[in-house]
Amino acid sequence: MLVLGIESSCDETALALVADGRPVASVLASQADIHALFGGVVPELASREHYRYMGPLFDELMRRAGIAPHALDLICAARGPGLLGSLLVGVAFAKGLALGTGAPFLGIDHLHAHLLAAGLDGELPFPCLGLLVSGGHTHIYRMEAPWHFLTLGRTLDDAAGEAFDKAAKLAGLPYPGGALLDKLAQDGDPAAIALPRPYLDNASLDFSFSGLKTAAALWLEKDCPVTWPRPLPSPAAAPQELRNFCAAFNEAVVDTLCAKVARALRQNPDIRTLVVAGGVAANSLLRRRADKLMRERGGHCRVPPPGLCTDNAVMTAYAGWLLGKAGYRHDLDMETIPRGKRIPDDMRLRNAPQPFLPPGPTP
Repeated sequence: MLVLGIESSCDETALALVADGRPVASVLASQADIHALFGGVVPELASREHYRYMGPLFDELMRRAGIAPHALDLICAARGPGLLGSLLVGVAFAKGLALGTGAPFLGIDHLHAHLLAAGLDGELPFPCLGLLVSGGHTHIYRMEAPWHFLTLGRTLDDAAGEAFDKAAKLAGLPYPGGALLDKLAQDGDPAAIALPRPYLDNASLDFSFSGLKTAAALWLEKDCPVTWPRPLPSPAAAPQELRNFCAAFNEAVVDTLCAKVARALRQNPDIRTLVVAGGVAANSLLRRRADKLMRERGGHCRVPPPGLCTDNAVMTAYAGWLLGKAGYRHDLDMETIPRGKRIPDDMRLRNAPQPFLPPGPTP
């Protein structure tokens, strides 16, 4: 089965082909330089750039793979959550291709695709625990199957990646600052600055990072003993106090994530595999701590390769391949779902007259 995946949920326009569970070819156009001028993603600009890039990228993907559109067996697109205007560009393009080629269509949950991408290096053993950490979302799932995710916890305000980027911006690091914050943290002392581990004094698996962000802002404004140019001209210009701040903030976020994961594992003692995915899964400290957490419990931690942690179309195509080979499809009237709204279980099995709802509890 040859599957086309389209990703346009935020500011990356990406298309990829997956055949029999293995990547064939992929193309991507990043908008980072454009949005860096504004210190964050501007939704209207993002959707216009997706519209500008989508057609040429599809042509380039077909050229690289040496195939014609009618060779596609399944066409998939991220349906949400994300920026509505951006998602609509990718979904509309996918539906048009499906209509023109006769290939079936499938809308993909962007968050689930991030986690399923860990299966590209070897089949995931279900059930497993999924920690999705990105710029817009922080979720814990019990993953029963590629088509059945049970939400155990989610962020109540800022996502982990958003907290990283906001703290980096406050510290004068260039956008997107989360990766640079992680890099500077490796030369800092996390014990030099006391920052809270938020929303742990409870039995919940939900997250809240707004208090940590406020504590970081107050330290930078009132307690930081030195100043430095903002924006920072280069990483080499970062003083030790900034490196210490990055290390302290990095450890506070990772401590919080791992504490909630450990709590979820205690509540789900049958699970031996943890999947960590999303843009923040590229964070070096989180990868080390998650691996250590699972090894201490006799389990395993699975993380996608760093290049597949951020938004990409390989994960969309691979998730589509997993669902498609099980017979799942969408009709062309499928709705696109923006951030903040729940994605419905409205897939149907091939040739089934009614939408198929997976067994068991739903989020």
